[in-house]
This record gives sequence, structure tokens and C-alpha cells, in this order.
Amino acid sequence: MYLIVGLGNPEADYSKTRHNMGFNAVNKIAEKYGIEINKKKFDGLIGEGMIENEKVILLKPQTYMNLSGKSIIQVVNFYKIPLENICVIYDDMDIEKGEIKIRKKGNAGSHNGMKSVIAELGSIEFARIRVGIGKPEFDGDAINYVIGAIPEEEVKILDEGTSKAAEAMVDILKIGIDNAMNKYN
Repeated sequence: MYLIVGLGNPEADYSKTRHNMGFNAVNKIAEKYGIEINKKKFDGLIGEGMIENEKVILLKPQTYMNLSGKSIIQVVNFYKIPLENICVIYDDMDIEKGEIKIRKKGNAGSHNGMKSVIAELGSIEFARIRVGIGKPEFDGDAINYVIGAIPEEEVKILDEGTSKAAEAMVDILKIGIDNAMNKYN
């Protein structure tokens, strides 16, 4: 069983922001594989299904970004999911808009959602797919940048990034993380 987590913020006001790239990628996976993410459990919205002959749980924590780990750890403990079967998809300002990077493990950098995930799991030993959102025009404007409205000219580029992330997640299940890293990084 695999746990695929998309990070984001739960309210409609945040649905079209850069910080919700993880939610958007997980929604694309759910749509493609007919998985409904509609059960309210573990401080999140979850859905269960099959992808590439693997049982998966799709999770969108509803705790707000900075407490995402509180939802994830509940799912991990309940289903006894090993760290190597967890993948977290989230936005990253250090990657160009529309690009992705897959990693087997790593630190959180400046991403508060990932800081929460690492703190709750007590480990950096889990996979992640980072969806590039680029940097704000002005240093120090990171918060407004990630939770502000996306300009129309960026919507398509960021949508391509979440599509790549969704495809990459399926490839991780299909061909393994090492091969997926070779293909996408």
C-alpha cells in the first residue's frame, strides 16, 4: 500500500494559489484513476483505489499547510505504511515554473508544510515530488507569492507542472523511483 499526499490549504480561497500544487496533482491522479477523495478522516480528505496494480491512499490534509504532518502521521500509523511507500507532492520556489523534481529523501528547505511532515514522521527518508512555482519578483514576498492569486499567464505553465507531477507519481509506482528520477530530473 502506498500513501500519496498532496500538500495544500483546504479553503476555497486557496484553491487557485501556488501553494496548492500538491492538491492539484493529487486531484489529477484521482480523476485519471477514478478515485474519489471524499472521506473525511485523519484530519484530511482521503480516497482509496488501485494504480498500476498497487493499492493507494490519496490524501489531502485539511490542517492547513503548516500542520500537514499531523494528518499524514495519523494515516501512516493507522495503515502501518512504511516510509518507503510514502510520496509527498508539493510546491517549490527553487524550481522553475512548470518543472518538477523527484527525490528519495531530503530536508524541507524553507517549506513549512514539509517541515511539519518531517517533524511528525521523524524522518527525511520518504519520497517527494516538488512542483516548480518559481520565485517571487521581490525577496521577502514569499507568503503573498505562494497564497496569492496566480496571474492568468502562469496558470497553464503551473497546470503543466501538476500534470507532470501526476505522471511522475504513476511512473514511480510503475517503474520505480530510480527510473522515474532518471526520466524526470
